[in-house]
Amino acid sequence: MKYKENELKQGIKIHTINTNKFKTNLLAVFLTTELNRKTVTKNALISMLLRRGSKNMPTQEEISKQMEEMYGASFDCGLDKTGDNQVLKFYIEVINDDFLPQNNDEMLKKAIQKLLEIVFDPYTEGEGFKQEYIEQEKENLKQKIVGKIDNKARYAIDRCIEEMYGEKAFGLYKFGYVEDLNNIDEKELYLYYKNLINSCKIDIFVSGNIKENTDTLIENNENIKKLEGRKPNYNIPKIDNNEIKEKENIVTESMEVTQGKLILGLDVNIDNEELKYDTVIYNSILGGTANSKMFQNVREKAHLAYVASSSYLRHKNIIFVNCGIEISNYQKALDLIKQQIELIRIATVQAEEKERLEREKEKEREQEQEQEDDEPEDAGKDSKEEEEKKESSDDIGDDEPDGSEI
Repeated sequence: MKYKENELKQGIKIHTINTNKFKTNLLAVFLTTELNRKTVTKNALISMLLRRGSKNMPTQEEISKQMEEMYGASFDCGLDKTGDNQVLKFYIEVINDDFLPQNNDEMLKKAIQKLLEIVFDPYTEGEGFKQEYIEQEKENLKQKIVGKIDNKARYAIDRCIEEMYGEKAFGLYKFGYVEDLNNIDEKELYLYYKNLINSCKIDIFVSGNIKENTDTLIENNENIKKLEGRKPNYNIPKIDNNEIKEKENIVTESMEVTQGKLILGLDVNIDNEELKYDTVIYNSILGGTANSKMFQNVREKAHLAYVASSSYLRHKNIIFVNCGIEISNYQKALDLIKQQIELIRIATVQAEEKERLEREKEKEREQEQEQEDDEPEDAGKDSKEEEEKKESSDDIGDDEPDGSEI
């Protein structure tokens, strides 16, 4: 596998991953912009709207037809929240040209053209997006936002994040808010879209058994040529010096469900990038694997949870402890989880103390060795001569006749 990165223009990069492990090629376009309360809903709506049609493929039906003609290629899009950024994602997966009966089909070239057209040349009417598409996608987005409570596990984590970060960027819901939808129309959204693609960070990924001219195919694409270089408007991940909160913030929500969700949000207050790797190990010990303390002690031995795990969000230095419990076992489960955290802390302190003592002993040994090496050679020589003289005098004494024999 060979990875290569190429910056076409400022803020626009191509990432190629050349590997022969797969029979398909995957193309992806990521638009990364900062999370903002004023624009979070618009970004979510744009990610859903662009899949509805492009200049030469004005309907979803036409897009599907084009995918079928490309030997059943698949197109998809999505939205994600990464740190304090919102990422709009668009994908096409297409069969590799080497496995086609006719080598002149150039599926990779076609896939690049179709994907870049969908993202950067959307279908419009007049001075904005098609109003019908706007209204339909606003309703779809509304249902998605309102329906977030249906997935209780995901909802519990999202609520924990909201309580931890409040009005800060990471506390925003990635799909936005229902109250924003009424103020969005086709013209305003199109103007915002044009501003977005001219200011966001753009990453184009191509993965598969690809040829050397892939960068050139993208660079010469008409939609890419229209884009200007930019200083991208996004948040670079960095360590936050969060204020340590000694007091716990406990939030409860009651619902008519048989299984409760217990989420603990742990702010990992580190000031060194290297400590992120230590945190990964810590998370594995706490609840990241089937051999972790959470799984073994809370779930298997105490039978206090259906699900017991933890996950680490490295972009924000948070560990989430996630448990599915009986409501009546809430306090027992919470106490046992805290006990596991304390046990790891004690074991870590003991390990650090042991390491400190070993370092001190090693230092003492080095000092003793240095003292031995610094002893003068003359002192050793004098003591040796004295010993030889003593032996000589002993030998002389033995040779003298005994006085009783005279």
